[in-house]
Amino acid sequence: MSVYLYITPVLAVCALLFAAYKAAFVSRAEAGNERMREIAAAIAEGADAFLKAEYRILVVFIAALFLLIGLFIGENAWLTAVCFLLGAGFSILAGFFGMKVATRANVRTAQAASEGGMNRALAVAFSGGSVMGMCVVGLGLLGCSLIYLVTGSYSILFGFSLGASSIALFARVGGGIYTKAADVGADLVGKVEVGIPEDDPRNPAVIADNVGDNVGDVAGMGADLFESYVGALISALTLGVAVAGRFEGAGAVYPLFIAAVGVAASILATFFVRGKDDANPHAALKTGSYVSAVLVAALSVPLSLVFFGKVYFSLPIIAGILVGLVIGYMTEVYTSGDYSSVKRIADQSETGSATTVISGIAVGMMSTWVPILLICVGIYVSYRVTGNLYGIALAAVGMLSTTGITVAVDAYGPIADNSGGIAEMSGLAPHVREITDKLDAVGNTTAAMGKGFAIGSAALTALALFVSYAQEVGLSSIDILTPNVVIGLLVGGMLPFAFSAMTMDSVSKAAYKMIEEVRRQFREIPGILEGESKPQYGACVEISTRAALHEMIVPGAMAVAAPLLVGILLGPEALGGLLAGSLVTGVLLAIFMSNAGGAWDNAKKYIEEGHHGGKGSSAHKAAVVGDTVGDPFKDTSGPSLNILIKLMTVVALVFAPLFVRIGGLL
Repeated sequence: MSVYLYITPVLAVCALLFAAYKAAFVSRAEAGNERMREIAAAIAEGADAFLKAEYRILVVFIAALFLLIGLFIGENAWLTAVCFLLGAGFSILAGFFGMKVATRANVRTAQAASEGGMNRALAVAFSGGSVMGMCVVGLGLLGCSLIYLVTGSYSILFGFSLGASSIALFARVGGGIYTKAADVGADLVGKVEVGIPEDDPRNPAVIADNVGDNVGDVAGMGADLFESYVGALISALTLGVAVAGRFEGAGAVYPLFIAAVGVAASILATFFVRGKDDANPHAALKTGSYVSAVLVAALSVPLSLVFFGKVYFSLPIIAGILVGLVIGYMTEVYTSGDYSSVKRIADQSETGSATTVISGIAVGMMSTWVPILLICVGIYVSYRVTGNLYGIALAAVGMLSTTGITVAVDAYGPIADNSGGIAEMSGLAPHVREITDKLDAVGNTTAAMGKGFAIGSAALTALALFVSYAQEVGLSSIDILTPNVVIGLLVGGMLPFAFSAMTMDSVSKAAYKMIEEVRRQFREIPGILEGESKPQYGACVEISTRAALHEMIVPGAMAVAAPLLVGILLGPEALGGLLAGSLVTGVLLAIFMSNAGGAWDNAKKYIEEGHHGGKGSSAHKAAVVGDTVGDPFKDTSGPSLNILIKLMTVVALVFAPLFVRIGGLL
């Protein structure tokens, strides 16, 4: 076994140590006055309570799936089941550690903005995000490399991937329902009906809204990219086992070591994120992303020579990196207020909510063509230069090799958002809110770019996992003229729509309860609007928590049950059709929903900057409606879809031996 395989877990541990260093940096920062600490404690308490309740439910699901794996898949069943537990556990730890530090970083970012300006606030917020990023790559790479190092078997790694994907789906769906129920309720009653500012302490839903940023956009997002990262590594390792190189196991070790190089590059890149008080922090965050991408691309060339004696195995890595960067840029074009798409939605807000919604849907639909064509180019180049499907898996690894810095930039956003809420609720000076608003506006764009990155990588990862599935069940091709395959294809195409309907309906039902509660408090508690009485924040937190935990179960169970039922009833080839159908519609729907939601959000912020009448204008009220429509698009249903398509593929992979034995009951 190559010495490079032994170096890989060492670099993974370095990522975890760097996360600890960044967490200590955040903890040492000043936490502000008593009022700020009180608000931050309420947010942290709500986030902790939600995660603990969510994990209690997930224990039952994990135990059931553990037994199913152990009892039904045959060879190495219980070892695979143990790997499943490790994957689930590592995913939980990554989200938990990242969220704990995020709830410390929010108040310290607000205080840093008050004392040290933009540069200091950016440093604290980005350090908090870096903890999430380094925990994701550190735990993901450590798990994959150690399991392969100890066992020498790739097939049991599918269990590790299944554990990561299972937790990610529930974390994304549950966190997304929580945050959007609170956000929609706070905006529609507070901004539209009552006319008070965002994050106003008089709004009963304001604490729940800020809690949601952490459980949805930090813990949920971290679990999401953790499973993408793990899935890409495992699919490349699986397909690389048969690829010959200059030493034994080169095809399997190469993607793992590229990921290790990506960890080192991400750590180095964090030191390039330096802002200036008079500059846009977006440029500083972009610099970090570009530095890490260039380092991995440059080092992949000599490593290709070392592992294979040929340069061209580096080309899929470089293609994946470039596709990821361009998808991120194009996402920015469609969702940033600096470009015409968002400004067009803002223009349409002049004529009411209906035209705002219509124009946002159009922008989201139009935004799908560039990412899809880029993914196609990445697939074509990767396959042509290597001559086999291993190249596609390497492209996914390349795209996700800089996950450490990508997650750090993404997780920075909700921390900045929370800091603005704390600044507003604690009555800090207006210049503090100006700084946090600027950080938050950049965070909206980086979050949209992160979602675009996650969806693009999901397409490549799901395709690579699909190839691994075909290999496991012995399929060289899938005949779409076969009735069972057509059935699988149509069912697979339908599932992302049914899943999105469930999650959006869940947000709608939870938001309805939230709106009724906020209205009740404004109506029945005298003196709230005058600032003489304190709202009952806990009631709104409780509504979001109960709704999210109840509503996440059915969509999560469907993602596991659908491939199992099709595989058992119709056989492996029909299941292949289901996976292909869900991949096509799932990727398109995810891009559309995420970008439409991001565009609506930034159109609202563009108006709030003073355009089209500014805050309180009729255009602003229409834009707020568009934003609330887009909330479940971009933060619940859209980002959950990329997990759905990968989770179903991994379920198919893990239970492939069962499907082969049965061959289909119908």
